[in-house]
Amino acid sequence: MCRSFKRRLAPAKANGLAMKDHLIIFDTTLRDGEQSPGASMTQDEKVRIALALERLKVDVIEAGFPAASNGDWGSVQAVARAVRDSVVCGLARATENDITRAAEALKPARRMRIHTFIATSPIHMREKLRMEPDQVVEAAVKAVKLARRFTDDVEFSPEDAGRSEPDFLCRVLEAVIAAGATTVNIPDTVGYTLPHRFGALIKDLRARVPNSDKAVFSVHCHTALGLAVANSLSAVLNGARQVECTINGLGERAGNAALEEVVMAVRTRQDEFPCDTRIDAREIVNCSRLVSGVTGFPVQPNKAIVGANAFAHESGIHQDGVIKSRRTYEIMRAEDVGWSANKLVLGKHSGRAAFKKRLEELGHRFAADADLNEAFARFKELTDKKHEIYDEDLQALVTESTHARVDERVKLVSLEAMSKTGTKPVAQVSLIVDGERLDAKAMGDGPVDAVFSAIEQVVGSGAQLLLFSVNNITQGADAQGEVTVRLSRNGQIVNGQGADTDIVIASAKAYVNALNRLQVAPTLRQHPQHAAEAVGMP
Repeated sequence: MCRSFKRRLAPAKANGLAMKDHLIIFDTTLRDGEQSPGASMTQDEKVRIALALERLKVDVIEAGFPAASNGDWGSVQAVARAVRDSVVCGLARATENDITRAAEALKPARRMRIHTFIATSPIHMREKLRMEPDQVVEAAVKAVKLARRFTDDVEFSPEDAGRSEPDFLCRVLEAVIAAGATTVNIPDTVGYTLPHRFGALIKDLRARVPNSDKAVFSVHCHTALGLAVANSLSAVLNGARQVECTINGLGERAGNAALEEVVMAVRTRQDEFPCDTRIDAREIVNCSRLVSGVTGFPVQPNKAIVGANAFAHESGIHQDGVIKSRRTYEIMRAEDVGWSANKLVLGKHSGRAAFKKRLEELGHRFAADADLNEAFARFKELTDKKHEIYDEDLQALVTESTHARVDERVKLVSLEAMSKTGTKPVAQVSLIVDGERLDAKAMGDGPVDAVFSAIEQVVGSGAQLLLFSVNNITQGADAQGEVTVRLSRNGQIVNGQGADTDIVIASAKAYVNALNRLQVAPTLRQHPQHAAEAVGMP
């Protein structure tokens, strides 16, 4: 039965001083982050991000949802094979098929975790699961016991815990811990809870569940009301010792708690938090850029920690204060999270060895010489267009090279666009489609619209344009523009990316890249959002 009294948990001590607890960072960028429409990643991209997360020293990497599709199963297996230090986790509904599929995918991992879940809120049990509370408890216990046959590291989540009845949560948690769950995760699935109430819930559960000391309490917060990080930190202050989060706050709907914000809040306010993470914060910016580049989701300039303006000062009062003492307006150092004052890194006369070395420093390693040669050729093309090459340019270059590795059924040969005051813009493109060169000419509301119309005349994809986004990669008139195009067709959503000092050319590259990804998307993988939309996810 659940206890009605509260327990005091004394901190461990060493040499008479209280020791800091370890706050486990569980990153779900590859699973929940990928559920953002348009954020689908290929297997190679997942492995790249997983290795970056490992360099960041993330404790647990949730690599995906193996039962969602054969593609997702393969991606989880590839991550499990590549990662050596972090625990690799797979998500599974509380069903035999999901759990066995997860276990099979995770076999190559040095350390594996199975994360199983079932909904516990009245509305989810009644409207979605059509199950009685006793049936939910039985399914949860059965799932945990099955998962324990494959690994000693089993996590259980009561989905929509934020709207679940506390007494029933206590009952479920006590049962799954007794069945062998070593981590119990409390998700605020719909982002409904307020920080003071969520923290109180964690404290209450830890006090009332008799065997709570046998498991790590975790939280997984969504940010529908912008409160995911606040709720997570409130939970940590009330005893949670694992936070589930994502790079850049990527995730389903409005997103998840941002890893970089949780980590730096805990580290910066060590006067308040009785714990700390093992994260190498100097890798945060690199991880942020990589995830942004792969998914095509740009980081807003005023984003905490990783935004371009996070450590910028324009106000005269602020500038004066920072010049006199950095601490007047900066509560952390930019260098500590990976920002570098060394902007110019390579140029026109830089060789292949220097190029490779700098990209390795930024976290990019080439699997084959052919990949290095292709990226280096793109680098040389770029140096002919702009004099100063920045780290951001290199990140964009590698991302574009990776996106271009899909089967290029459509290739851009050339384009000509004309825009003149008083006349409708017109564009002419030359493409190679399945080996045949085809030309088209079209008008549009602007030069980019005209280019897209001309491409569609040739390809006739029937795709719907969901997003067109342009971001300058660096400062200056010769800066590259990075364009993201999101296309949708028959339930498939893909992102295409292109970068160039000419925005119109970058746009054409991005559109063609998206078309190529749309062609191969059904064979690459099914988006987990579609596979699990009927049952929900934490």
